[in-house]
Amino acid sequence: MAKTILAVDDSGSLRQMVVFSLKAAGYQVVEAVDGQDGLEKARGRIFDLVLTDQNMPRMDGLTLIRSLRALSTYQRVPILMLTTEASDDMKMKGRAAGANGWLVKPFDPQRLTEVVKKVIG
Repeated sequence: MAKTILAVDDSGSLRQMVVFSLKAAGYQVVEAVDGQDGLEKARGRIFDLVLTDQNMPRMDGLTLIRSLRALSTYQRVPILMLTTEASDDMKMKGRAAGANGWLVKPFDPQRLTEVVKKVIG
């Protein structure tokens, strides 16, 4: 059975690239338009991985990560940040919130699938 990934980003074109790359690698992908939408979708099911942007309306990525980590079902689910934010300070905040990894936009689709494979197989 294919592993399912929740892709959270307010950019439709970026979500399309993520979906295309990950589906081609054999994963199922559910899209969310911002952190609030992502949290609502995550409450309805358990994903094998969450991939989130940082800067989004309604709820940013760090808030989403903290909210997911507060749910018992998401304490061990890998969460990766995919964002333009690349500062060490932001990465430290991401780790403190519970992010397992960090990818910087623009991303290389092959690198994305390699990282996802490494994290969830």
